[in-house]
Amino acid sequence: MSDPVNHPDHYTAGKIECIDAIEAATTGLSGPEAYSTGAAIKYLWRWKKKNGLEDLKKARWYIDRLIQKQN
Repeated sequence: MSDPVNHPDHYTAGKIECIDAIEAATTGLSGPEAYSTGAAIKYLWRWKKKNGLEDLKKARWYIDRLIQKQN
């Protein structure tokens, strides 16, 4: 049964929820670095189930932002 508030279908893949993957991936990061990393993961996670190409472009925007901050 779908739960659009607590467990939206577009944020669940198999038995893994996107928020759990983001928490694991951003361990040790903080501030804008953690936020941008999490946002990129979120958009990559859901792109096929929600907004398609738009979500891929949003993920790229956050990844480009992370790259700029590394220079």
